[in-house]
Amino acid sequence: QVQLVESGGGLVQAGGSLRLSCEASGTIPVPNDVSWYRQTPKTQRELVARISARGDYNYANSVRGRFTISRDNNKHMVFLQTDNLKLEDSATYYCNLYSRGKDYWGQGTQVVVSA
Repeated sequence: QVQLVESGGGLVQAGGSLRLSCEASGTIPVPNDVSWYRQTPKTQRELVARISARGDYNYANSVRGRFTISRDNNKHMVFLQTDNLKLEDSATYYCNLYSRGKDYWGQGTQVVVSA
Protein backbone atom coordinates (compact mmCIF):
# COMPACT_ATOMS: atom_id res chain seq x y z
CA GLN A 1 0.00 0.00 0.00
CA VAL A 2 1.13 3.53 -0.79
CA GLN A 3 0.48 6.55 1.39
CA LEU A 4 0.86 10.09 0.09
CA VAL A 5 0.88 13.05 2.45
CA GLU A 6 0.86 16.60 1.14
CA SER A 7 1.95 19.71 3.02
CA GLY A 8 2.88 23.30 2.37
CA GLY A 9 -0.47 24.81 1.52
CA GLY A 10 -1.75 27.97 3.12
CA LEU A 11 -2.88 31.53 2.64
CA VAL A 12 -0.77 33.73 0.38
CA GLN A 13 -1.21 37.06 -1.35
CA ALA A 14 -1.44 37.25 -5.09
CA GLY A 15 2.04 37.34 -6.56
CA GLY A 16 3.46 35.28 -3.73
CA SER A 17 4.89 31.77 -3.65
CA LEU A 18 4.36 28.49 -1.91
CA ARG A 19 6.25 25.23 -2.03
CA LEU A 20 4.05 22.18 -1.80
CA SER A 21 5.53 18.86 -0.71
CA CYS A 22 4.33 15.30 -1.00
CA GLU A 23 5.90 12.46 0.91
CA ALA A 24 5.33 8.90 -0.23
CA SER A 25 5.63 5.91 2.04
CA GLY A 26 4.82 2.24 2.01
CA THR A 27 5.52 -0.15 -0.82
CA ILE A 28 6.08 2.27 -3.67
CA PRO A 29 5.71 0.68 -7.11
CA VAL A 30 8.22 1.52 -9.80
CA PRO A 31 8.39 2.86 -12.36
CA ASN A 32 5.87 5.58 -11.60
CA ASP A 33 4.58 8.91 -12.77
CA VAL A 34 4.10 11.62 -10.15
CA SER A 35 1.71 14.50 -10.54
CA TRP A 36 -0.03 17.37 -8.84
CA TYR A 37 -3.71 17.95 -9.46
CA ARG A 38 -6.03 20.60 -8.09
CA GLN A 39 -9.74 20.94 -7.51
CA THR A 40 -12.20 23.53 -6.26
CA PRO A 41 -15.81 23.04 -5.18
CA LYS A 42 -16.85 24.35 -8.58
CA THR A 43 -14.38 22.54 -10.83
CA GLN A 44 -13.34 19.02 -11.65
CA ARG A 45 -9.95 17.79 -10.59
CA GLU A 46 -7.43 18.96 -13.14
CA LEU A 47 -3.83 18.11 -13.86
CA VAL A 48 -1.40 20.83 -12.85
CA ALA A 49 1.99 19.20 -13.46
CA ARG A 50 3.50 15.77 -14.01
CA ILE A 51 6.86 14.06 -14.19
CA SER A 52 6.66 10.78 -16.03
CA ALA A 53 8.70 7.75 -15.07
CA ARG A 54 11.09 8.45 -17.94
CA GLY A 55 11.49 12.09 -16.96
CA ASP A 56 9.08 13.92 -19.23
CA TYR A 57 7.55 17.07 -17.80
CA ASN A 58 4.01 18.29 -18.49
CA TYR A 59 2.33 21.43 -17.22
CA ALA A 60 -1.15 22.85 -17.55
CA ASN A 61 -1.12 25.90 -19.80
CA SER A 62 -2.45 28.01 -16.95
CA VAL A 63 0.61 27.36 -14.75
CA ARG A 64 3.42 26.92 -17.26
CA GLY A 65 6.25 29.32 -16.44
CA ARG A 66 5.00 29.88 -12.90
CA PHE A 67 4.96 26.40 -11.35
CA THR A 68 7.78 23.86 -11.22
CA ILE A 69 7.42 20.20 -10.33
CA SER A 70 10.34 18.17 -9.06
CA ARG A 71 10.99 14.86 -7.37
CA ASP A 72 13.56 13.37 -5.05
CA ASN A 73 13.42 9.64 -5.56
CA ASN A 74 15.87 8.93 -2.75
CA LYS A 75 13.60 10.64 -0.24
CA HIS A 76 10.35 9.59 -1.95
CA MET A 77 9.30 13.23 -2.19
CA VAL A 78 7.55 15.27 -4.85
CA PHE A 79 7.48 19.06 -4.81
CA LEU A 80 5.53 21.79 -6.52
CA GLN A 81 7.05 25.24 -6.45
CA THR A 82 4.30 27.74 -7.13
CA ASP A 83 5.37 31.30 -7.98
CA ASN A 84 3.48 34.42 -9.01
CA LEU A 85 0.29 32.95 -7.61
CA LYS A 86 -3.01 34.22 -8.93
CA LEU A 87 -6.46 34.27 -7.39
CA GLU A 88 -7.52 31.50 -9.74
CA ASP A 89 -4.82 29.21 -8.34
CA SER A 90 -6.84 28.86 -5.13
CA ALA A 91 -7.74 25.18 -4.80
CA THR A 92 -7.02 21.99 -2.96
CA TYR A 93 -3.87 20.47 -4.41
CA TYR A 94 -3.51 16.71 -4.55
CA CYS A 95 -0.44 14.58 -5.02
CA ASN A 96 -0.82 11.60 -7.34
CA LEU A 97 1.34 8.58 -8.04
CA TYR A 98 0.50 6.37 -10.99
CA SER A 99 2.03 2.99 -11.64
CA ARG A 100 0.97 -0.22 -13.36
CA GLY A 101 -2.55 1.00 -14.03
CA LYS A 102 -3.25 2.17 -10.52
CA ASP A 103 -3.65 5.65 -9.09
CA TYR A 104 -2.73 6.65 -5.57
CA TRP A 105 -3.89 9.93 -4.02
CA GLY A 106 -3.09 12.03 -1.03
CA GLN A 107 -5.65 13.86 1.08
CA GLY A 108 -4.79 17.24 -0.38
CA THR A 109 -3.43 20.55 0.85
CA GLN A 110 -5.37 23.77 0.46
CA VAL A 111 -3.98 26.86 -1.22
CA VAL A 112 -5.82 30.15 -0.83
CA VAL A 113 -4.61 33.15 -2.80
CA SER A 114 -5.92 36.51 -1.63
CA ALA A 115 -5.98 39.84 -3.40
